[in-house]
Amino acid sequence: TREPVILAGVAGIVAGALSMAAGEYVSVSSQSDLETADIEREKQELVDYPEQEEYELAKIYVGRGLSEELAKKVARELTEHDALGAHARDELGINEITQANPFQAALASGAAFIFGGALPVVVAFLGNLSSMIYLQYTFAIIFLILLGSVAAKTGGSNVWRAVIRITFWGTAAMGLTALIGYLFGVNVA
Repeated sequence: TREPVILAGVAGIVAGALSMAAGEYVSVSSQSDLETADIEREKQELVDYPEQEEYELAKIYVGRGLSEELAKKVARELTEHDALGAHARDELGINEITQANPFQAALASGAAFIFGGALPVVVAFLGNLSSMIYLQYTFAIIFLILLGSVAAKTGGSNVWRAVIRITFWGTAAMGLTALIGYLFGVNVA
């Protein structure tokens, strides 16, 4: 019967989604901690070495193409307006848009896993049991193509490049997983 397969699939999706969300949360939280530490260090440097920090800011602007005179003026005005904000943005590359958000990353990762994992479970529910392995591989590749295309369109990137990359690496991962299963004598058929 299909019931154990479906239940195992749903349990796998839930476990995988939780694992992905937790992993993403931990990873992005670590990134956020590093950003916070960098900002605190920069804040202290602005107190301890204000002239040197303004000089560093001016050097950054010269490197971006401003004349030395204009770069010094811009650095001075930005320092007077919001020194820490200018250094966080221009020296550290941290701003409100790029700042790490662990909770948002965890939700996105978990949701992506649930959606991606639900598709093979639907195939398991509807497909013919005698050809399930072939159906799963075939539909997994179709789903990779579909999801790669949707992700590229959503992100505004090249659709073909995304589809080829996601399909290649997803297929390679499936093939390697099957090979490892074969080498260890694990066969679900």
